[in-house]
Amino acid sequence: MKFTTYLLALCFTLLTLSTGVYAQSASAKVFTFTAIPDEDESRLRSRFDKVAVYLSQQLGTTVKYVPVKSYGAAISAFRNNQVQLAWFGGLSGVKARYLVPNSVAIAQGYEDQFFKSYFIAHHSTHLSLADNLPANIEGLTFTFGAKGSTSGRLMPEHYLRQQFNQSPRDLFKRVGFSGDHSQTIAQVQSGAWQLGAVNYKVWHSELAAGKIDLNKIKVIWSTPTYPDYQWTIRTDVSDSFGPDFVQRVQNALLAMNQPSLLASFPRTKFVVADNDDYAPIKKVAKAIKLL
Repeated sequence: MKFTTYLLALCFTLLTLSTGVYAQSASAKVFTFTAIPDEDESRLRSRFDKVAVYLSQQLGTTVKYVPVKSYGAAISAFRNNQVQLAWFGGLSGVKARYLVPNSVAIAQGYEDQFFKSYFIAHHSTHLSLADNLPANIEGLTFTFGAKGSTSGRLMPEHYLRQQFNQSPRDLFKRVGFSGDHSQTIAQVQSGAWQLGAVNYKVWHSELAAGKIDLNKIKVIWSTPTYPDYQWTIRTDVSDSFGPDFVQRVQNALLAMNQPSLLASFPRTKFVVADNDDYAPIKKVAKAIKLL
């Protein structure tokens, strides 16, 4: 009887030790995320380092923000499991989920349900805000943002093709890619380009920061709305962090209500998203051969 009791006690001790080691191992894992570099790098790091702290507190595990240099690098990091969560634009999210079939969109900004792009012009063009893209933009110079940007390239190109029935390279005298929305604004404002397409959120953020001189640059047209940014996660995170981890991450994002965090995006709140929300982006990307 004593021997049986001893064996039971030993088994319980070993089970407790193994469970403790597993829990310690799980807590030692680092959950990583990235974001498309659509703005100034220092501003992005300030924003997402704060998000990492918030998620660490909410999830009870170490969370790290991993900056990248390009939209393509963000997709590659997600594909290679160097990051498990990403703040993507509409197009980059569609591409990432195509490359990683076990990934899902879980949250978007409230405003991302009806996003839009602004077409902006240097004052020398003498163009003004209009309900439609003016016909006399033909033959001017034009810059998109990043090549993989939804609001800085995909949707602006879609609407240009829709209205003028020709590619941007045929429509404009010269076409470029600035790299990000902040650069698009700066380059059009300087006169390096006569026209550009920009994320409307970044435009208002730069305007509020005093970086836009409305005597030199102005908005001439706003696109119809479309779905854009979202948080996408690899569902295989459950192998490392537990079967309910995707739901816990989604809950943490939806519960984000600190004004300082939301203002840095800027979004009023995050709402539930899923892959089907981005079917319009996928359709346009296929139509103009970006997917």
